[in-house]
Amino acid sequence: MPIYEYKCDNCSAQFELKYNLGDEPEPCPRCRGKVRRVFSPVSVIFKGSGFYITDSRGKDSEPAT
Repeated sequence: MPIYEYKCDNCSAQFELKYNLGDEPEPCPRCRGKVRRVFSPVSVIFKGSGFYITDSRGKDSEPAT
């Protein structure tokens, strides 16, 4: 089961819970208020060659004008 992050509308507590995607979340463990799922950006790190325009060019290619 995946772990999702939730935030309470009442007390602003943030916590993580294990749920299936289709399940309804339980109320806040602190105040029993309604909770909302928090969406966070995922960090991506590109390592190695091939991620820049200059990496895919051959040595004999001419620069774009």
